[in-house]
Amino acid sequence: QVRLMESGGGSVQAGGSLRLSCAASGYTHSSNCMAWFRQVPGKEREGVAAIDDDGGISYAESVKGRFTISRDSARNTLNLQMNSLKPEDTAMYTCAVDKCWGYCSDGYCRLPDDYEFTYWGQGTQVTVSS
Repeated sequence: QVRLMESGGGSVQAGGSLRLSCAASGYTHSSNCMAWFRQVPGKEREGVAAIDDDGGISYAESVKGRFTISRDSARNTLNLQMNSLKPEDTAMYTCAVDKCWGYCSDGYCRLPDDYEFTYWGQGTQVTVSS
């Protein structure tokens, strides 16, 4: 049984930082991608960042230069360091994992869509106040 559990969310003021973590268990497929998505009530879920098991990384334009995704394969943990947070970063952040197909090519890694992921965590709330 695949389980993903996020932690690290909270409330911060604009300009602050948070570090999200996602502990994964039960997923044994090689060649996988892990990703962070976020969603605000009434809006579609959007990809934030993704990383495959070869270290290929992609970011949404809105978070480039502020967020850093990383993974510890030995501990099956996915992290998201979020700096210079803005009120528009307020959302429920959820991690996801699944096999990767065509994620990276010729040195470019695309940001995957949510429909490409089967396994999801419950999410952790991030609230940024102005």
